[in-house]
Amino acid sequence: MRLARLVPMLLLCLAALPAYAFDTAARAAYVYDLTTKTVLMAKNADEALPPASMSKLMTLNMLFEALRDGRVDMNTQFGVSSKARAMGGSTMFLNERDRPTVEELIQGIIVMSGNDACVVVAEGLAGSEQSFAKMMTDRARDLGMTQSTFANASGWPHPNQRMSMRDLGILATRLITEFPEYYGYFAQKEFAFDNRAPKNRFNRNPLLGLGIGADGLKTGHTSEAGYGLVGSAAQGDRRIVFVISGLDSERARAEEAERLVNWAFRQFVEKTIVGDGERVTTADVWLGDSRSVDLVSPEEHRMLLPAQAQDSIRARARYTSPLEAPIAEGEEVATLVVSIDGLPDAEFPLVAAEEVGRGGFVPHIRTAASVLLAKALDARKGGETAEPDAEPETTE
Repeated sequence: MRLARLVPMLLLCLAALPAYAFDTAARAAYVYDLTTKTVLMAKNADEALPPASMSKLMTLNMLFEALRDGRVDMNTQFGVSSKARAMGGSTMFLNERDRPTVEELIQGIIVMSGNDACVVVAEGLAGSEQSFAKMMTDRARDLGMTQSTFANASGWPHPNQRMSMRDLGILATRLITEFPEYYGYFAQKEFAFDNRAPKNRFNRNPLLGLGIGADGLKTGHTSEAGYGLVGSAAQGDRRIVFVISGLDSERARAEEAERLVNWAFRQFVEKTIVGDGERVTTADVWLGDSRSVDLVSPEEHRMLLPAQAQDSIRARARYTSPLEAPIAEGEEVATLVVSIDGLPDAEFPLVAAEEVGRGGFVPHIRTAASVLLAKALDARKGGETAEPDAEPETTE
């Protein structure tokens, strides 16, 4: 293996800064920076756990998709079944005479965490909650949420109602980026539907109004799941999504969530890793009209780096050496891998800076001469030398 020759400017940019660890009391947690697409923390993030009311976000996703597709609009009215009316836990206190609008149901789910509102949406879109749950599970798979299964629309305890923290993070990111026109409802602090549930009119999100940029998304609690929160906050040009679950009290959830937000924004700084068109290394070329080609970044890439550090951040170019001609200008031929202690590796594409054509007579003669020379030297040493047309090696 040959070490990639990274330019000094890149090495200088990647100063030695490891991630400052966050020791969370949550059973499972996931923190994602949307701006740089960086996972800042993952604790039991792929374990399928009971999501409680945090799974209501999937019900909202299905409703937002129906709005986008034109199947319903904000003034569409839904009927209320006896099943919806009989739901326990947190509710809007809907009854069979009500005809709530889509907008009222959105607010009822987000602010009041209405279990009855979720059943109304499920039956209104799919005919039955059972059919809706299957639709939710199938749609989750389409969205890359591999550890999510749904048995109902509300998060009511059920052995088949499961989501991972990473899946909830994927879902939260989708709600923010795909449906910005509805995202403002997640920051709504109060909703009193017909003043029927005055004690249940306040948003349970403990971070709203703290001045830390928090503007969503959903809390959850059951005795099995503990206290959890899917949250998001924006400060400056950065936005994070975070998910915590398994806390033992509302107070613990509130304190842990605030600590997590402060850590995510204060312990990381955004830096340019490689510039647009910047040369990173030079790769050897096999049987080309040029013996080498520069590898460059096709665009600028920025990354979050820990603000405090003790160990080095490592960067390497990964490619198969030698590269085989012909090579087109701009062709992706390598990967820049950046390793930071405590964080998953980040990977960025590298492309050929110029075209390298297939070599003609002279390059082939030169290669043949190299083979003969290698054999001659090997014969003198009494050893064995692999010929240049042997299996290419991966260079890092």
